[in-house]
Amino acid sequence: MKTCRICSKIIIGRSDKTFCSQRCKNYYHINLRKVTVIATAAIDEILHRNRSILLELLGKHKSQIKIDRLTLEETNFKFKYHTHTHLNSAGKTMHFVYDFGWMQFSNDQLLIVRKALTYS
Repeated sequence: MKTCRICSKIIIGRSDKTFCSQRCKNYYHINLRKVTVIATAAIDEILHRNRSILLELLGKHKSQIKIDRLTLEETNFKFKYHTHTHLNSAGKTMHFVYDFGWMQFSNDQLLIVRKALTYS
């Protein structure tokens, strides 16, 4: 006998049912979404801030610049947070925050680039 995941009542009906009623099912999914929103909100805020910092440093019209790593650290940029990475043909890893990326060189210099967005 299976019991409901929310209220622990015995489930009557199909063998693959996990909730006793629509009310318990809705309660479960609404709370799951709340937890997800809370968990991702802080990370999303950091990602948006990182993107804003890169945009401010690069400006509206440049496609790439070189800066000191210390300059980026002083802006409270969080290097650990990025949306994706790309390994270029030289074997160097480029980290991206949405459409802006950075690559570190051995001499504490960073290359910041803007990636042209393509919509499909």
